[in-house]
Amino acid sequence: MTDTSAAPELVIPQLIVGLGNPGAKYDKTRHNIGFEAIDLLARSWGISISENRKFQAAFGEGRGPHGDKIRLLKPLTYMNLSGQAVRATTDWFKLPPESVLVIYDDMDLAVGKIRLRLSGSAGGQKGMKSAIAHLGTQDFPRLRIGIDSPKNLAAANNAADKDTVSHVLGHFSKAEAQIMAEVLQMVLSAVELSLKQGVAKAMSLYNSRSVAADDRIA
Repeated sequence: MTDTSAAPELVIPQLIVGLGNPGAKYDKTRHNIGFEAIDLLARSWGISISENRKFQAAFGEGRGPHGDKIRLLKPLTYMNLSGQAVRATTDWFKLPPESVLVIYDDMDLAVGKIRLRLSGSAGGQKGMKSAIAHLGTQDFPRLRIGIDSPKNLAAANNAADKDTVSHVLGHFSKAEAQIMAEVLQMVLSAVELSLKQGVAKAMSLYNSRSVAADDRIA
């Protein structure tokens, strides 16, 4: 008889990927919050990131806050081809999918919230869809950062699609930007805990937290 009460295996990230689009016109947009998270991790841990053509990405490796080797990646393939860079990197370093933590934006979460999960579907996020396709599994951890949804979307029509694109490629308001600065610090803390005690532990502490006093930005 199988023992189902055994503690789950500890999932410790070895490669942290932030999703976004390359180029100055996408800098600081909602869709690029994954890139901003990687930049913050790199600064905090003193890791230099530079273009790596072999990986089709900006890449850096060094030591995390607890002394373990960690690798940081920002795919430069544009969002919907992100999986190419992820797969090239995992193949080169012979990393299993469960050691890859992907950080990206999520319209289904309010600004001020983050969510960690050990596995799951792409949820409509094209970068994650590409990562799942190239890794051949959805069983790898991810950290979603709330960017909120565009207000008053018409139900499933072209106007809604246009509003969605302009929303994700738009910039945060001044009030939202202040909250996002705190959110990124929360992301840093959650990732550092994941590296020390595993993703599941970080999930239990950070999935219920919110930077904003209210669930939604007015």
